[in-house]
Amino acid sequence: MCICINCTYVDRCITYHAVEAQHLQPHLTEYPDFEANSPTVNVNIKTTSGDIQMEWDVVGCESFSAEMGKWMKLRPGELVPT
Repeated sequence: MCICINCTYVDRCITYHAVEAQHLQPHLTEYPDFEANSPTVNVNIKTTSGDIQMEWDVVGCESFSAEMGKWMKLRPGELVPT
C-alpha cells in the first residue's frame, strides 16, 4: 500500500499526483506544489489472461511526515485506494 495516504503532504505532492494518474484516480489537487525528497516507488506488474496491470506504490520517502488518516480526511466516505 502507498504510504502517501498517511502523509501530511499527500494533497500537495507531485509524486502522489503522478501515482494517481497511473491509477486513473481523480486528483486530490490539480496543481501540486510539493516536491518529495527521494521517493521510492514500487511498480508491481500482474498478468491475467493476457491482461497486464501495474500497481504503483510509494513505499519510502525522505519527506514523509506521518498524519494518520490524512487521505480519508480529504475524501470522507470514499474507499481508500489500494
